[in-house]
Amino acid sequence: MPKAYEEIADDLRRSIRQGEREPGAQLPSEAELARYYRRSVPTIQNALRLLSAEGLIDKRHGRGTFVRRPRTRAVRDNERHQWEKDRALMPEATRAETGATERETGLVIDDLVFYARYRELAAPGDLAGAFGVPEGTVLLERTYRTRHAAETAPFSLVTSYLVREMVAANPDLLDEANEPWPGGTQNQLHTVGIEVDRVEERFTARPPTPEEARELDLPAGTSVILLRKTSYDTHDRIVDITAVTLPGDRTELLFTTRLERW
Repeated sequence: MPKAYEEIADDLRRSIRQGEREPGAQLPSEAELARYYRRSVPTIQNALRLLSAEGLIDKRHGRGTFVRRPRTRAVRDNERHQWEKDRALMPEATRAETGATERETGLVIDDLVFYARYRELAAPGDLAGAFGVPEGTVLLERTYRTRHAAETAPFSLVTSYLVREMVAANPDLLDEANEPWPGGTQNQLHTVGIEVDRVEERFTARPPTPEEARELDLPAGTSVILLRKTSYDTHDRIVDITAVTLPGDRTELLFTTRLERW
């Protein structure tokens, strides 16, 4: 049998999802809710904690509790890499029309705010070992943030690493001012003669760090999904290592496995 706070949470959840309480609307105070439901304030607080963990409400210090505005969801599937590879050979005008973020969110390019920062660094032991290069080899670290213009938090936190020497033949690839690059990393690598052969992705999950929770504006209790993406070229070299932190409250991972017919 559901506990009292769960029944209250169910009723409030229903009112939010059915539009009786619109995004941005303020909920009654805890004392008012306690009188309405004829329950104690601690019971109301437990119900509100549950809804907060689900990302349905925000408690703002000194102001009250508000219905959280829906966040743009992203659906990341495992067919994106072939889609990106196909686009890498298309004319620039075609590549510039849409990117992976638009594909995953249904937004258009004018809806997005994009940020990129490049810096060079000496490869630490773990990255040097992964790339198969000596420790201290110069890497190009690229940090990306993309968000909906109507929202304040990015869809993910992305850091990508390339071996500088691999891409230095095209100086444009070393300059963050050329971002967002039409066609993304696969087209960038194509300009220096590198063809991506396969992409390996490893996913784990954990509670966010305080910095991640703040930057992604995560509801309390929300986990992050960690993605480590490793791209190999047709000579079996690792050519890109990317770390992606995805917000668990608005990211869906979709995997389609096509099976050979008997």
